[in-house]
Amino acid sequence: MTSQLSPEAEDVLEEIEEKNVDFLRLQFTDILGTVKNVSITADQAEKAFTEGIYFDGSSINGFVRIQESDMRLDPDPSTFAVLPWRENVEGGSSARLICDVIDTSTGQPFSGDPRGVLKRAIERASEMGYTVNAAPEPEFFLFEEDEDGRATTKTNDAGGYFDLAPKDLASDVRRDIIYGLESMDFDIEASHHEVAQGQHEINFTYDDALTTADNVGTFRSVVRAIAAQHDLHATFMPKPIARINGSGMHTHMSLFTEDGENAFHDEDDEFDLSDTAKSFVAGILEHAPAITAVTNPTVNSYKRLVPGYEAPVYVAWSDRNRSALIRKPAARTPAASRIEARFPDPSCNPYLAFAALIHAGLDGIERDLECDDPVRENIYEFDEQKREEYGIDTLPTNLGEAVDALQEDEVIQDALGEHVYTNLVDAKTQEFDEYRVDVSDWELDRYLETF
Repeated sequence: MTSQLSPEAEDVLEEIEEKNVDFLRLQFTDILGTVKNVSITADQAEKAFTEGIYFDGSSINGFVRIQESDMRLDPDPSTFAVLPWRENVEGGSSARLICDVIDTSTGQPFSGDPRGVLKRAIERASEMGYTVNAAPEPEFFLFEEDEDGRATTKTNDAGGYFDLAPKDLASDVRRDIIYGLESMDFDIEASHHEVAQGQHEINFTYDDALTTADNVGTFRSVVRAIAAQHDLHATFMPKPIARINGSGMHTHMSLFTEDGENAFHDEDDEFDLSDTAKSFVAGILEHAPAITAVTNPTVNSYKRLVPGYEAPVYVAWSDRNRSALIRKPAARTPAASRIEARFPDPSCNPYLAFAALIHAGLDGIERDLECDDPVRENIYEFDEQKREEYGIDTLPTNLGEAVDALQEDEVIQDALGEHVYTNLVDAKTQEFDEYRVDVSDWELDRYLETF
């Protein structure tokens, strides 16, 4: 890669100088969703844009083997943002640029780059005449740290849903997080204390799917960093405390046509949903068991996906209640018509999660799948016989079952691509095997002195 600077890159170079940026974090994401970065000095920015920055891909989880290690980062100038904290003694700032990963052996986008996986999903939608919008709601917990700075599971408040201070002692932390996010051009819609003690939610406005996935990674990084400034640990672990609500990442989605119309809206429909939207929903419902291996990718994810804690486990949709896998939220305007997938959690890789959801929905549209009627009753109160009567299946109950479902679903395999699919299955199979042979404290407490 050797090229002239684009106008967008030139604007970034000017902003670097204006804002006294002396270090750049070139960020990308591994298959498991962990944000990685290569730091360079600001005077290397022009080289990064014209030649790229090379790194050893064999060190990154699920990327390449040692004999195939040379990879290149191509920064996307549209993702430039100054980080909302000063890291340098002299008072200079640091900024980040999100990068695409290039396979240097071919000069083409690396098939194992999660951002590239999502780009392919967006391209498929574009070929069908749609742009994809998404808006996630990532929840998180704030915990106190011990005297050595390690995370505990002790919350620093006794608040509940929408509580205010003095019960919600973390309101100042949320405020600082919001200020930090806004300085990075996030448009924050709302923030509030969630149902569980120590649990919080900050919502940002919808955007195109790629920008939104970029924002999820940025959001998690900013939340953790600013929480640490308050001597708190922020975690996006789905279920850090037993027997209380876990953290989800409800994801709102819609498709827009090339002329700017919401393809999901139909004012003549009882639910204001078009046939396109219903087929999209039907596609997600059909592929939901396999999708969970991507949207709920940890052993701990399935401690959240149990009845009784407001997390959906039943494969159905509803225009009213939140016990179904997919909900049709109320919309004030035609442009706001959308569907809400309620099963993803914030431990997922957002690029892969969005790609899986998009491909599943587009598969439903291409096959003209019909959507069952919405379930307006509380499915949590159904017994097994009634669920069978309604034809309602359940999600996998553990990571092993989810991986099995993924291995049987060619649509979601194709959504991920062979490289990501193979490495994800290998990693998650190993994770579940390690979990199965481990002996938990619960088992010791239950059985050690009894038998």
